Amino acid sequence: QVQLAESGGGLVQAGGSLRLSCAASRNSISRNTMGWYRQAPGKQRELVAAITSGGNTNYADSVKGRFTISRENSKNTVYLQMNSLKPEDTAVYYCNMVSTLGYAFWGQGTQVTVSS
Repeated sequence: QVQLAESGGGLVQAGGSLRLSCAASRNSISRNTMGWYRQAPGKQRELVAAITSGGNTNYADSVKGRFTISRENSKNTVYLQMNSLKPEDTAVYYCNMVSTLGYAFWGQGTQVTVSS
């Protein structure tokens, strides 16, 4: 069983930056697709960004040009650099890993709050 632990959330003013980290408990992320999702109150969970084992990335239209996902396989860690944050980015952010067999693992989430 893989455990994912997010960190780096917090309160920031609009226009500010945060970097989220997701550390995996096992040496497994290098072969898997890693992603960041978010869920705002009253809304469905949505994909923010994802990165494949080959390094291909995709982003939600709402964060393109502002957020960057990256991975550091040697540390079993994936990051989400968030710049130019907006109040509408406020949500709980979840780390996700999809294994080569198609199993999905989730972290507990970290709160990001952007004040206007």
